[in-house]
Amino acid sequence: MLRHLFTLIWNRKRANFLLITEIFLAFVILFVVGSTLVYSQQNYRTPLGFDYEQVWQVDLDPGMQPRAQRAATQRQVIQRLKSLPGVRFVARSSSNTPFSGNSNRSDLRRTKESGGAYVNGNFYYVEDAMRDVLAPHLIEGRWFDKRDDASTRQPVIITQETREKLFPGESPLGKIIPNGDQEMQVVGVAGTYRASGDLSEPRAAAFLRVSPQDTSFEHLETLLVRVQPGAGAALEKRMTTEILAIGKGWSSNITPLAEQRAAQLKLIVTPLVALVVVCVFLIINVALGLFGVLWQTINQRRTEIGLRRALGASARAISAQIVGEILVVSTFGLALGLLVAAQFPLLGVLGVKTSVYLTAMLLATALIYTLTAVCALYPSWLAAGIHPAVALREE
Repeated sequence: MLRHLFTLIWNRKRANFLLITEIFLAFVILFVVGSTLVYSQQNYRTPLGFDYEQVWQVDLDPGMQPRAQRAATQRQVIQRLKSLPGVRFVARSSSNTPFSGNSNRSDLRRTKESGGAYVNGNFYYVEDAMRDVLAPHLIEGRWFDKRDDASTRQPVIITQETREKLFPGESPLGKIIPNGDQEMQVVGVAGTYRASGDLSEPRAAAFLRVSPQDTSFEHLETLLVRVQPGAGAALEKRMTTEILAIGKGWSSNITPLAEQRAAQLKLIVTPLVALVVVCVFLIINVALGLFGVLWQTINQRRTEIGLRRALGASARAISAQIVGEILVVSTFGLALGLLVAAQFPLLGVLGVKTSVYLTAMLLATALIYTLTAVCALYPSWLAAGIHPAVALREE
């Protein structure tokens, strides 16, 4: 039966060429959109690696205050904020805070004696209190503390993605990482830390300690504040008032990380939704096209179908033949589509995991077969209902 169907399709290859092309293009569109959605869904299910609830970001602008006075004023602001009812912890941070969209990327390298492996990662400058503010998950070693004050090397905590690139199969604790003219020493390993947001892929990163004696301000003008549950507009207003009272001419902008996350997610999801909507309209057009082609084909083949019925073919056999033919046509189109899709993981397009492409291929293939089968059901039912005497008399 299957060989007979392939023979029928091959004998009508010119008539089926446009149908095969249409299915091929539909598969490619579904594969591309499916890859994007699978990639986003897998990233969304990955833990962020920190606790953003009840954390506010405070961006400080010193205005025209002289640079030499800014660090001291910032310290006064921090001490005052810590004393406010409703504030639990305060820590300085570089501007690449969670959901901000900012980055501070640089290479992390092993020493030449250790192989010289390197990875490009995001550097986060944080204070010791950041552990209480964002609660990053440590899987090995420790967080920064007073023991690092006497260290001759800059302490650093790397994420597990950095560890896999630089120290595969070995413990990184105590290892040295060159940093320009200085050296960093690994004191801990954190889990995945996805400050870029819910749909971002886990990437290499490192936390660099800012000691309490550090008086710099320019790259640490952002504060992250953990507040008590239920804190709202009243506390935000109080914080703004205290900042303005201490820093004459200063201004501030307070944003809960939860709101920042929602805004970022909306910005990223909107294009994805638009892409899905466009894809749905294209698939509907493909379905209508398949339905129309099948309807026309059956009308053109009424005599053939009537003759088969006269020779004893059952209605179920006729219906199965129509559905089988469209599935074979779909197979030709899918074969071409899979040949194109296979180039994505082979060439490393977009740099995503091979599993993403394989999942998208399976989903697109299943959807195409389902779509063509559904579109063929009604026309096959009409073909099965053709009475042989009526069809032959029409001829």
